[in-house]
Amino acid sequence: MTTKRVLVAYGTRHGATAGIAEQIGRTLREDGLEAVVLPADGIHDVRDYDAVVLGGALYAGRWSGKAKRCAERNADSLRKRPVWLFSSGPLDRSAEEHDIPPTPAVARQMQLIGAREHKTFGGSVTARTPGLLVRGMLHQGKGGDYRNPERIQTWAHHISDELGAA
Repeated sequence: MTTKRVLVAYGTRHGATAGIAEQIGRTLREDGLEAVVLPADGIHDVRDYDAVVLGGALYAGRWSGKAKRCAERNADSLRKRPVWLFSSGPLDRSAEEHDIPPTPAVARQMQLIGAREHKTFGGSVTARTPGLLVRGMLHQGKGGDYRNPERIQTWAHHISDELGAA
C-alpha cells in the first residue's frame, strides 16, 4: 500500500494562516500520510497529490486571493480528488465556541471544486504582525493569537481518518 500524498496549500499575508497549514501538515505526517505544505500562489498543478487541504486568511470577510486563485486555477483537478478548505480570521474565541460557516466567497469555491468540508480557525494579529492597520488594531486592544493548536490537530486527524491513514 502506498502512502497517500496530501498537499496543504495556504494563502496568507502575514503568516498566521501558514502556521495553521504547517500544523495540519505536521499532524497528517504524524498520522502516516506524506504531507507537503506550500504557499497557494506557487501551486499550478495538483495532479501529483491524492488529496488537497487549501486554506486562506479572511480579510474583511474576503478569502485570500492567493487561495482563491489556486482553487480556480486547479479546479478541474481538484474536483477529481478529496479536498478540504479552511479559513483563518476571527480575532476572538468565536471559532472555538461554535462552527463558523464559510463566507459566501468560500462557499462558492467549495461548490466550484467539490470540497468535502470547511473549517474556520481563529486568526492572529500580534506586535510582530506588520502594517499600520495592525498597529491601530493593537492600540485599540483588538489583537492576539486565537489559533487553537488542539482544534487544528483534531481537524487534521479527522482528515487522516477520512483518507484511511494509519
